[in-house]
Amino acid sequence: MFRNLLSRLFTDRLDPSHLSGQDAEVAVASLLVRLARSDDHYGEVEQHRIDHVLARRRGLDAAEAAERRAAAEMIEAEAPDTVRFTRTIKERVELQDRQEIITAMWEIAYADGRRDAEEESLVRLVAGLLGVNDRDSALARQRALDELGLSDK
Repeated sequence: MFRNLLSRLFTDRLDPSHLSGQDAEVAVASLLVRLARSDDHYGEVEQHRIDHVLARRRGLDAAEAAERRAAAEMIEAEAPDTVRFTRTIKERVELQDRQEIITAMWEIAYADGRRDAEEESLVRLVAGLLGVNDRDSALARQRALDELGLSDK
């Protein structure tokens, strides 16, 4: 199952119409997991925040969100580099939703209440790769801080 999804997500000759909505959401979830793992501290706080984001994005219940995250953890572990990974999302997800993905990424980056250079750097890289400009990324960061009840650090 996961091998088939990896193939659908990362085959260069893929027709975007073959990627289902659920496949695209697993790709987004995998990107969130990649971010959370980027500082080598992937704990419960980040896992719960990913579940919260996934539930909010598509109206999933807690069990469905956790299941999607678990699938994303397996996909992310075998996925190619971030550039190719984000290209897949950029080709298949509308700009407004990509901006929301950047907001979600900032939420994950700050879920543990700490600033981490690796996570911030990855969010900025991904924003550029997804075609989200610096201004929109900064606004997304502020929305994430507001969602988390944190001040701009």
